[in-house]
Amino acid sequence: MEKIVIDSAKCVGCGLCVKDCVGFDIKIENGKAVANGDSCIRCGHCEAVCPNSAVKVLGYENSVEEFTEQTRLNPDELMAAIKTRRTIRQFTEEAVSEDIIEKIIEAGRLAPTGTNSQGTSYVVIQKTKAECEKISVKMFGSLLRFGQKFIPQLKSMKIDDNFFFKKAPLVILVLGNDKVSASLAAQNMAFMAEACGLGVLFSGFFTMCVRFSKKIKKLLGIKKEKPVITLVIGHSAVKYKRTANRNTAVVKYL
Repeated sequence: MEKIVIDSAKCVGCGLCVKDCVGFDIKIENGKAVANGDSCIRCGHCEAVCPNSAVKVLGYENSVEEFTEQTRLNPDELMAAIKTRRTIRQFTEEAVSEDIIEKIIEAGRLAPTGTNSQGTSYVVIQKTKAECEKISVKMFGSLLRFGQKFIPQLKSMKIDDNFFFKKAPLVILVLGNDKVSASLAAQNMAFMAEACGLGVLFSGFFTMCVRFSKKIKKLLGIKKEKPVITLVIGHSAVKYKRTANRNTAVVKYL
């Protein structure tokens, strides 16, 4: 199957695509770029870097977008956003619009993936949210009661009907065989959710329940995909007034 098309009439033989090709799949022959497609991972770098739009990567249903300069975030504003963000465990019941949900998913879709595998997928949990939480509460409650006998820190933990989702209106489960790629997608999604004025909770407890519960997997239509991260998303019911402290970073300059 052909992966790349290079328009020789537009190609000027500058070699930018050759230098930027991850798979070393492109070469210059007779002053023109030529791709054989054998080691191409369809990452799109060749298409993005070509000054004359001579390269097209095949197999995608979406079109690329032209831009003159890369958009850069203000570093001071970004640092302020990182410092002032908090994990939210108190949500209002205000709904999240479909437009914002699409933006959150799009932020995940555009995250980098190892070898351009693009194996990350998403389950938007809304209609099945109550049933998923009910199953999880029952399952986790049994585990907690057992663990409290041996782990002192668990004795003060209490589980109610809203233990996992905290009454938030939206839950998105990120799936993928590559944990790093799925985690990068989830971080993108969290930043987008917060940029849209929402709060986010990464629910490791629910992710664990999905991994071990056949009932939840069946409810969510999960077969071979691996649950990696759960984002609980909604409008925060609490406002924080100061940053939280962290230990000094442990860094080695070698």
